[in-house]
Amino acid sequence: MTLSEAALTTALAAVLDPHTGQPYTAGRQLKNLRVDAGGAVAFDIELGYPARSQFETVRGALTGAAQSVEGVTAVTVGVGSKVVAHQVQRGVALLPGVSNIIAVSSGKGGVGKSTTAVNLALALSAEGARVGLLDADIYGPSLPLMMGLEGRPESEDGKTMKPLENHGVKVMSIGFLVDAEQAVVWRGPMATQALDQLLRQTTWGELDYLLIDMPPGTGDIALTLSQRVPVTGAVIVTTPQDIALLDARKGVNMFEKVGVPILGIVENMAVHVCTNCGHVEHIFGAEGGRKLAAQYKVPYLGALPLTMAIREQTDSGTPTVAAEPDGEIAGLYKAVARQVAVEVAGKAKDFSAKFPTINVSKST
Repeated sequence: MTLSEAALTTALAAVLDPHTGQPYTAGRQLKNLRVDAGGAVAFDIELGYPARSQFETVRGALTGAAQSVEGVTAVTVGVGSKVVAHQVQRGVALLPGVSNIIAVSSGKGGVGKSTTAVNLALALSAEGARVGLLDADIYGPSLPLMMGLEGRPESEDGKTMKPLENHGVKVMSIGFLVDAEQAVVWRGPMATQALDQLLRQTTWGELDYLLIDMPPGTGDIALTLSQRVPVTGAVIVTTPQDIALLDARKGVNMFEKVGVPILGIVENMAVHVCTNCGHVEHIFGAEGGRKLAAQYKVPYLGALPLTMAIREQTDSGTPTVAAEPDGEIAGLYKAVARQVAVEVAGKAKDFSAKFPTINVSKST
C-alpha cells in the first residue's frame, strides 16, 4: 500500500454510518479501491442493508473525505447494497431462496401490527430490497385488502403457488384461497398446517426479506410458527398503552424462549396531531414502547403517529409508503424499516450455502 492509499483509507475510515456507528469502510464494505498516478481515486462501498434513499448522502460524505486528502484530484464513488442470509434458530433450515425472515408480531390485536408490517415491507422494497409478505393470520386475513390484491394464486405444477404481487412486494394469504366473507373455522393444528403450506408451497423466488404478519397474541399458531419457521428476528409492535405493553411483554418472552432475536420495538399510534388545530396529544400514553425496549435491552426502532391518512390509504389498498412515498409519514416508516434491516445485518451470517453437499454412497 502506498502512502497516498494509507492516507486515503484513514480519511475514509473517519466517516461513520449513522445507522451502525461504524465506518462505512468497516467489515470489508470498501471494495475496488483504485488510485492512479494522476491522483484520481475510485472505490465502491457496499452496505449490508438496503438504503437506496441514502446513497447520495453516503456518496457525498465519502467524496468529501477523499477530496480532503492531499494529492487527490478526482473522486468516483460507487454505492450499493448487498443483503445476505443470517442465522436462524438452531435446527431449523433456511427457506430456499429467502435470505431473511422477519416476524412482525404483537401481544394483542388492535395495535396496528398488520398496517405496520405492510408499510415496512413497502419501505424495504422502496429502499431496493426484494421483499415478500406472508399473511399468517389464518382466521382474519387482511393483507389482500391492504395490498389492493384480489384473485387466486396460479399454479404451474399443481403443487406450488405463485404469490400475487403489488407495489413491488410479493404477497401470499389464505384470503386469496377462501371467499372474503367465509369464516375459517379450523382448530389449531389445521390452521398451523395451512400456514406451513402457504409458506413452503409458495414459489417466492429470490427474496432478501420475507416479512410474516403474525397472528395476534402468543397462541398455538404463533408459537408453532416461531419454532418451525427459520426466523432471523422479530419486530414487536405495540401502542404506548399499559394494556398493550402488558401483552407485548408476552410476545418478547415467547420469542426469547424459542431462540428468536428481538430486532426491536415499534411504538405505533404514539402521538396524534389534530388536522384542524395542530394540537399534539398522546392518546394512548407516552413513550411506553421506549420504556419497554429499555426494560428488555432491545432496540427502540421508532414511533409512528395515529393519523386518519394511514387508515384511509391502507383501506384503499395503497398503503402510506406507496401512496405518498415522499411524505413525512412514509419517511418515518422508511427510517424504521432501515433500522430493522441494520439490526438484521448486525446478526451472525449464515454460511450453510457456501458448504458443498456431501453425498455418501456405498462402494462396490
